[in-house]
Amino acid sequence: MDLWEMRSIPGGTVTLHDARREEHRSVRLEPFEIGVYLVTEEQFAEVLGVPSQHPRRPAADLSWLRAIRFCNAASEWEGLDPAYSFDGEEVTWHVDSDGFRLPTEAEWEFACRAGSTAPQYGPLPDIAWTALDGVRTPQDVGGRMPNLHGLFDTLGNVWEWCWDLLDPERYDEYRVFRGGGFADDAWSVRASVRRGGAPRMHHDDVGMRLARGGFDAVDAAQGWSARADLERGARGSVRPLGWTPRGR
Repeated sequence: MDLWEMRSIPGGTVTLHDARREEHRSVRLEPFEIGVYLVTEEQFAEVLGVPSQHPRRPAADLSWLRAIRFCNAASEWEGLDPAYSFDGEEVTWHVDSDGFRLPTEAEWEFACRAGSTAPQYGPLPDIAWTALDGVRTPQDVGGRMPNLHGLFDTLGNVWEWCWDLLDPERYDEYRVFRGGGFADDAWSVRASVRRGGAPRMHHDDVGMRLARGGFDAVDAAQGWSARADLERGARGSVRPLGWTPRGR
């Protein structure tokens, strides 16, 4: 098992669904690469020199910022140009870089579905660790069946951080994570389900998967753009009772 193995994903189109706004958008993707496995504790130990109690389990309980910094450290480890730069906690993605990075939300869903249009790409007991299994921790990567791209654990085991903002109008800087985790019921472990958290937030069921791919663009690639983030954050629509206002 080569934990650093990457799979080349051909270009294609994926439709993303925003349930809150009842909106759909179609994203055309260029080819990119994505990790066959979730990043493990072993990889964190190798690159960062931190302790590893369970080498083959997903590296979890890590914040989005820590995931971003690991991407840069992994790039330097492999002699690649880092994909991100920092101004304090302000992160810039240099989309022309071919270093390791987090997948965009569109890349993640396209890679997860692997051509499937169903909520899951197979029966959950065969492909994913979920609440059905009664486990209390993340499980070693690669223990269930892969999808048709040959990717393991894209559903279940741990959620996976993506690059994109979740909903800047409602949640400001919250970032997306996808895929469901070992403690989630089946309705959460679906290719379309979106959740997220603040960049410093960490939970024991949120981890990461590496992606690679550089693009001839500025501040926009693979379904994401800085301009769209600004526009979405400035809409100022009325929020339903009980929803968290921006800045709270």
